[in-house]
Amino acid sequence: MAERRPLKVLFLCTQNSCRSQMAEGWARHLKAGVLEPYSAGTAPTAVHPLAIKVMAEAGVDISGQRAKHIDELRDIEFDLVVTLCDSARESCPVPPRAKRVIHRSFPDPAKTEGSEEEVLAAFRHVRDLIRDFIAELE
Repeated sequence: MAERRPLKVLFLCTQNSCRSQMAEGWARHLKAGVLEPYSAGTAPTAVHPLAIKVMAEAGVDISGQRAKHIDELRDIEFDLVVTLCDSARESCPVPPRAKRVIHRSFPDPAKTEGSEEEVLAAFRHVRDLIRDFIAELE
């Protein structure tokens, strides 16, 4: 019986700074050998320091990841593309080499206003929502 190759999955959001980076990190951590994760954005900036911090709290190091524009990955044929925000779903043309696309919107923790603790709580909440989503992804 032939071994199944990992599914190539692209996690896509607008800035590729929080949600898609966390999803890529969780997929590497929880689904090693099952998923081959990538992340990108339609208007990438940089990986948000609080995304790095809250993922590290959960034992996942995303500090080596970088924000990328979707065009950098145009030559890869993905088994699955997951849009993680409404803006990415609306503004991103479906990559022509995607076999399947699903949408799962998560709140943007970077837009949270309030005290440092309130903002951190928002990042932790989204981190945990994404973890649960990735845990069920096949």
